Amino acid sequence: MTSPAERYAAARRRAAEVARFPALHEFAEGLGFVLDDFQREACEALERGSGVLVCAPTGAGKTVVGEFAVHLALRGSAGAVDQPSPDGRGSVRKCFYTTPIKALSNQKYHDLVERHGADQVGLLTGDNAINGDAPVVVMTTEVLRNMLYAGSAVLKGLAYVVMDEVHYLADRFRGPVWEEVIIHLPESVTLVSLSATVSNAEEFADWLVTVRGRTEAVVSEHRPVPLWQHMLVGKRMFDLFHDPEAAEKHEVHPELLRYTREVLRRLGEFDTRGGRGGRGRRWLPPARPDVVDRLDREGLLPAIVFIFSRAGCDAAVQQCLNAGLRLTAPDERAEIRRVVEERTAHIPGEDLQVLGYWEWLDGLERGLAAHHAGMLPAFKEVVEELFVRGLVKAVFATETLALGINMPARCVVLERLVKFNGEAHVDLTPGEYTQLTGRAGRRGIDVEGHAVAVWAPEIDPRHVAGLASTRTYPLKSSFRPSYNMAVNLVGSVGMEAAHELLESSFAQFQADRSVVGFARQVQRNTDAMHTYLEEMTCHLGNFEEYFALRVAIAERERQLARQGRAQKRAAAAESVERLRIGDVIRVPHGRRAGLAVVLDNGTGGFGEPRPLVLTEDRWAGRISSGDFGEPVEPLARVRVPKHFNHRSPQERRDLASLLRSAAGAVDGQRRSRRRRVETGDDPELARLRERMRRHPCHACPEREEHARWAERRWRLSRENEALQQKVAGRTGSLIRTFDRVCALLTDRGYLAEGGEVTPQGRLLARIWTEADLLVAECLRHGVWDKLDPAELAGAVSVVLYESRRETEDRASVPRGALAEAVDDTLKLWAGLESAESALGLQLTREPDLGFVWPVYRWARGEPLSKVLASAHGIEGDMPAGDFVRWARQVLDLLGQLAEATGASADLRQTAKQAMGAMKHGVLAYSTLA
Repeated sequence: MTSPAERYAAARRRAAEVARFPALHEFAEGLGFVLDDFQREACEALERGSGVLVCAPTGAGKTVVGEFAVHLALRGSAGAVDQPSPDGRGSVRKCFYTTPIKALSNQKYHDLVERHGADQVGLLTGDNAINGDAPVVVMTTEVLRNMLYAGSAVLKGLAYVVMDEVHYLADRFRGPVWEEVIIHLPESVTLVSLSATVSNAEEFADWLVTVRGRTEAVVSEHRPVPLWQHMLVGKRMFDLFHDPEAAEKHEVHPELLRYTREVLRRLGEFDTRGGRGGRGRRWLPPARPDVVDRLDREGLLPAIVFIFSRAGCDAAVQQCLNAGLRLTAPDERAEIRRVVEERTAHIPGEDLQVLGYWEWLDGLERGLAAHHAGMLPAFKEVVEELFVRGLVKAVFATETLALGINMPARCVVLERLVKFNGEAHVDLTPGEYTQLTGRAGRRGIDVEGHAVAVWAPEIDPRHVAGLASTRTYPLKSSFRPSYNMAVNLVGSVGMEAAHELLESSFAQFQADRSVVGFARQVQRNTDAMHTYLEEMTCHLGNFEEYFALRVAIAERERQLARQGRAQKRAAAAESVERLRIGDVIRVPHGRRAGLAVVLDNGTGGFGEPRPLVLTEDRWAGRISSGDFGEPVEPLARVRVPKHFNHRSPQERRDLASLLRSAAGAVDGQRRSRRRRVETGDDPELARLRERMRRHPCHACPEREEHARWAERRWRLSRENEALQQKVAGRTGSLIRTFDRVCALLTDRGYLAEGGEVTPQGRLLARIWTEADLLVAECLRHGVWDKLDPAELAGAVSVVLYESRRETEDRASVPRGALAEAVDDTLKLWAGLESAESALGLQLTREPDLGFVWPVYRWARGEPLSKVLASAHGIEGDMPAGDFVRWARQVLDLLGQLAEATGASADLRQTAKQAMGAMKHGVLAYSTLA
């Protein structure tokens, strides 16, 4: 027991602590839980008047620090700029709580309303504007950026800005917005930056100090809910690590290694003994219903199963339903139906049928759901609510869930450790693995969380151990000047000050730091080169001169080899053009290696032919001459039915069977031998070899030893050249890009020669979209002036929409005025792209026509079923979630056009009418409804 003196001393310490941080004491009393050390440290820094950068794992409770900033603003803490309150009884200080996505803004708005009341909290996103003058406003970061450039009166009295998920500034497309906000916020604003754990938190904090003043970094790598790593191999579950000490050393559990080696040995034995055609035995991963059932039996639900495919997520739910899986009790099913009917009451009945409502509801009532961007937002919100309430037990999700709203689970399953990044299939990074598995373990509910990776023969458990043990990743700036940013910067602060602001960006901060490292490496290389020069000294002559001849010979041989490969590629392209329907060919390498039959020779369009083929494993798709290193020759012929439908699984199966029957004859044919590039008859190469043989150093007995040192010196010399180019490229790189952007804007009349913003530039300054300058050009040239509302919606979609997959041909558009407007837009883009290329810029991507028909039909009031079926592409009907997301972007741009002071009055009126025409059906309700 403590003595009275000890209790008195402890009471004195608590009283002193309360006196030092009264706001924190008041805030903590209302939480219902004890603050962690990192939370208390960050909150104390805030109450002292310092900005903070908080880096902690997912689920650690970073948002508590942001909520304390809200508390300070509402409490009227010292050090902020006062603004008279409406009732005149004191001062109001504002706090803006920014998030990267609308869904997270909506969720945070509800949380703060529940805590502080609807009168104290507002919401501003592209879709909603609720109580925007409230002392606490939740918004997306883009909304705050736009306010700063517009000099909005709403900024008056702003004391705190919370930037949730600030590591988003590394995002290639939206990241620059975060840096713009951080740079432009008034000095009086205290910044609260909340980030996932990053390995260069100190570097980021150092930059924040340079642009925001006093900022304290609070870093915690402790997970409040321990995370256990597992691997599922077939039907057996293993711990990835034997104990925490093994996890620190990346040492995989010995039993897991032994078992996976044994499985691989068995598969290899079966393969060598031979299956039909020598294919061997295929590894079959555990069925998805079996995985969920296993988790249920082991008490690991609710769970999120990450599947990096929308179709895969939907298929997983259907597979579980087909297997008769049911995870809910009768009372839970009744509550699920009640919530679903309440949340979807606004959606027309005929649309529900198109959206697969009944199948979706069936899955929910059994405790199963998918979650991906292709779903209707209302459906996703229902899944999120039911999952958080514990009514849905298993969610199959794409990785977008890990970057979005707060949906923690007891267990996370990774079905694969490879994802498609839009261009290729790539391995998950340690940061991505950490972000995904970080969802496991609900604070205050679970004692521990669990992450399960599903094993496959190509997965080495030691690789997974590396992913699981590397908990941090570097934060790299993606900041780059844009046209809208340029006119806003020049218009608000002038050209000289704009340069200073760009120089203060995190991107330039990182570039300057890297330059220091490059310079040090150059010096180390130079010192080493002096040593190597001494080692390569030859008593017979100048060995540096001799080695230069050897380098020239090697370069000439490489040049001749490249020419040979180019000739082979040209011959391969010619041979692909000669292919006919029914030809059986061999694809030599890659994922589609093996025999294939030509379905369509692909020579009907422009450019390189891309034949449509069917492979032995029933994959149908297009290939190009790049898939062949040499000319391709038909090996046999197969009859292809006249009206063959490559999208039909049955027809693909039948034709693949015919293809395999032809394989016997084909296998007897030898592949054409690669011809070695003949180089001996090249005159230049012969001269170089003769000079080398006649050089005195060629006769040196230690020639090859000298050559090894010379090669090391040559490699360091090449490395130094590359480093010096990087130094030159990074020093002032942002300024050079900005100046090129301004030069193009000046040439086109958006900036005057003296750097002032013209009326056209002021129009551009209020266009917030990736294709900002192209939109401004369309307005200047009146491209959209004579369109009706539905045509205008279709026309503006081409500068916004981006197909998920590359399509073969250009999409069609409705004839008449809309087709002419689209053609004019493409011409303007071609001119803009040419001007950008001349300046070394790549800011405006090519317009995409794939959304014209859907949005045109929707604005004309056509039914959702017809609209979704009209999307261009080979994927089939457009998912409802994609349609809603792109349609809302069209609505947002139409709203900008309706307010564009530089546009014609008729266009502004048409834009308003187009917005009205689009707000029906699935677009007619608020996401907060």
